[in-house]
Amino acid sequence: MCASLGDGEIGLAAEKIDMRGKTVLLTGFTAGLGKASAFALAEMGADLYLLARNREKGIRTIDGIRQGFPEANLELIVGDLGNLGDIRRMASEFLATNRTLDVLFNNAGLINQERRTSVDGYEQTFAVNHLGHFLLTHLLLESLRESGAGRVVSTASGAHRFGGGLDFKDLQAEENYSTFGVYGRSKLANILFTQELARREAGSGITANCFHPGFVGSDFSKNNGLFARVMMAGVAPFVRSPSKGGETGVYLCTSPEVTEISGAYFYDMKAIEPAKRVFNPGDAQRLWEMSLDLTGLSGTGSIHDASAMRSHDEIATE
Repeated sequence: MCASLGDGEIGLAAEKIDMRGKTVLLTGFTAGLGKASAFALAEMGADLYLLARNREKGIRTIDGIRQGFPEANLELIVGDLGNLGDIRRMASEFLATNRTLDVLFNNAGLINQERRTSVDGYEQTFAVNHLGHFLLTHLLLESLRESGAGRVVSTASGAHRFGGGLDFKDLQAEENYSTFGVYGRSKLANILFTQELARREAGSGITANCFHPGFVGSDFSKNNGLFARVMMAGVAPFVRSPSKGGETGVYLCTSPEVTEISGAYFYDMKAIEPAKRVFNPGDAQRLWEMSLDLTGLSGTGSIHDASAMRSHDEIATE
């Protein structure tokens, strides 16, 4: 069965993998490849917890999914991935359900033409694309461990090649801001996070992988005004559909073929090497430690130790 997304049909569930009884939490599901992925995962029977910043868009998207799949189990959680307080609240809402999390799909992202800051004072692209998902993963990691075979899937990008290596003296791009440079470095951070998470969780049952979706035609970047809308319209004939862009992410969330693979970067459902010229030895561990500090988790030494120190009540009261 295929359900209409309004801009074409979705065929991501072509393998008909049975996800009934599996719980998936997906960020950034109201447009683009996230929306396509939500439809596909609903078709497979997964129980979906869907995070969105805009309640109205979230409700509309869920209503659309239910039209195609009336039996789908869909829950909306509203909050801003650029707000550390919101992330703690959203994680607390999920944990309060006492559901074991099988898959965390870190998909939400943004790109800004001009430098903007989050409510916590961090450069917004880095805050949403990396720090928000870093914290969310941390808060949900114990639930992923409880599944026995939890998966963390993150939407990275081939744009990681564009920004050069991470500048740890200027992670907030206060001295050097460019639209694609900052976006590219945030996507590099997604890859480094994946690699370090995989290393730290080796033997726990959790796998962590990320992927390049290709250049997807969606609402992405349209928050940047007329110029961005015109640019996206101009390149429309050359971009991928959201369903094609989301295909590899859904594959990583569901396929038995990747059960034993962790720390990899995928494109078109194949593991490939990211651009080595932007990687420096020790970057993944250094980014991890700085991210612990920036999200208020410093002093724990590891994400495992940190998550063990935090109860559901502590998260709810922050």
